[in-house]
This record gives sequence, C-alpha cells and structure tokens, in this order.
Amino acid sequence: MSRIDEALDFVPVRIAVLTVSDTRQLEDDKSGQTLVDRITAAGHVVADRKIIADERAQIADQLRAWCADDGIDVVISTGGTGLTGRDVTVEAHRDVYEKEIDAFGTVFTMVSMQKIGTSAVQSRATAGVAQGTYLFALPGSPGACKDAWDEILCKQLDYRHRPCNFVEIMPRLDEHLRRK
Repeated sequence: MSRIDEALDFVPVRIAVLTVSDTRQLEDDKSGQTLVDRITAAGHVVADRKIIADERAQIADQLRAWCADDGIDVVISTGGTGLTGRDVTVEAHRDVYEKEIDAFGTVFTMVSMQKIGTSAVQSRATAGVAQGTYLFALPGSPGACKDAWDEILCKQLDYRHRPCNFVEIMPRLDEHLRRK
C-alpha cells in the first residue's frame, strides 16, 4: 500500500498551471485557482500561470515553451478535455508528448467513477512527458481538479511517497537526450 516515508525530505517541484478556456479570466478561473491553492498548500512552487483559448496550436506552443523552461518541472492544464468540437487540449498535449503516461487517464477515471459515476466516461484526462517535464491535462471543473490533485498528483509529486513517485525519476526523464 502507498505511504509517505517521513524519514525522507520533501522536495518541492515547480509547477505551471494552464487554464484552457474561451471565456475564463484570472478573476473567475475557479479550476486554475483550485490547483494553485493545492499546489502551494502541499509546499510546491507555482512557477507560472496562464489562461489560453481553446486553440490547439496555442496550447501546444505554451506547453513546449514551459517544457523548454528549466524553471518548470510539471505543467498541469485544466479544461478542454471533453468531447465537444472546441475541446482540443488532449490533442495539443499529444502533439507535445515524447511519452504518454497511459495509466494516468485510467486512474483518473477510477477516481472520477467514485465521485460522478458513469459520467466519468466523458473525460479524456491524459498525461505525458516531454523534454524532462511532466504534463497533465485535467477536466475544467474545480471538482475534477480537486480529485486529480488530492487522489493522484499530490502523492505522485511527493518525493517521499512510496513505493514510487514521479519526482524520484525526474533526473532521468531526459536521459535519452543526453546520450552521446
């Protein structure tokens, strides 16, 4: 069973938050604020925060820019993971991924099923890695952001989490780029 190893030091990670929306502004971005509040409460650093329209190329460009930034370890986006025509966040993420974290969507669906039942089938939450940076795409509701953080990300982004976590393998995410 998973646990926190209190003998280890906490390692804060630098997280950028991206809200994908045609209508939201910083003042009414409840999902983005939910993530910011949880990130800081956990002891991590909010390295940047932006709101971008539901435009695939713009989303992918922002993800790439943050992946190229040495001051950002993780990007969490919220919004644009649904089934409508304007929901292109998943496609933008996949344009950037070097590797997809397939089980993230599955685990998110399992968590969502406990909260919203079969409505969880409508989410296309996804995750991947690019340029040594973790990328997570969450639905645009504050509840979904809360569930993803509280049930998955707060544990996987905590170096002390056992038996394993995302933070401990961060130094090796881009090792293929360093090979000679």
